[in-house]
Amino acid sequence: MSLPKIEYPINEITIPSLKKKMKFRPMLVKEEKILLMAKSSEDDTDIFNAVLQVVNNCAVEDSFDTDKLAIFDIEYIFLKIRAFSVGETTEVSYRDIDDEKVYDFEIDLTKIEVDFANAVPETIKISDTSGFTLRYPPAKLYADKEFLSLEPNKVFDNLVLACIDKIFDGEQVYQSSLYKKEELAEFVEGLPIKAYDEIRNFFTHVPSMKHEIKYTNKNGLERVILLRNLSDFFILR
Repeated sequence: MSLPKIEYPINEITIPSLKKKMKFRPMLVKEEKILLMAKSSEDDTDIFNAVLQVVNNCAVEDSFDTDKLAIFDIEYIFLKIRAFSVGETTEVSYRDIDDEKVYDFEIDLTKIEVDFANAVPETIKISDTSGFTLRYPPAKLYADKEFLSLEPNKVFDNLVLACIDKIFDGEQVYQSSLYKKEELAEFVEGLPIKAYDEIRNFFTHVPSMKHEIKYTNKNGLERVILLRNLSDFFILR
């Protein structure tokens, strides 16, 4: 006689960049082991790859594709999965640089959302009839050791190439996926400076999770701690 199959509750999570709900199951022991193994390596790339794998494992719908999502999508989904799998709260500790005291805080993960308040338009015009659209940095880029090992002066240029979605000229549309990296680089090199400045502005204002912790230290100073990514929430501990 075979052992019984365990049924898991299914939860819906709204994908921030898509504004679309998708279904996920809770993390299981096998996902917990994936995270623990990645954490033991103390390699940021291994940890993020583990996060990607966990999110992908927990997705119920076949149409879900981590490669098509932004990094803030993956971080947000993982945080929400963690909330209904392990617990809705997490504890963080911070040492105040003024009074050198350690303060402990409890965070309600169900209230964390992605902040789009400062996001800028994704379409950049070159002329009245031509321009291009950008996509938010894809999550897979932050699990790419080749990209992460680039020299600092090459990171931004490669990020731009990875985030060009399509180019348009009148009614003609060119999908970036159909062109070589060298061809896209030549296109970017030929952009007006104003357009390139708009690209910089786009990446400066990429959405992210946001949570503020406010407290007053023992010296009477009002402090604000801003949490924006998974590392800030310490949810891999």
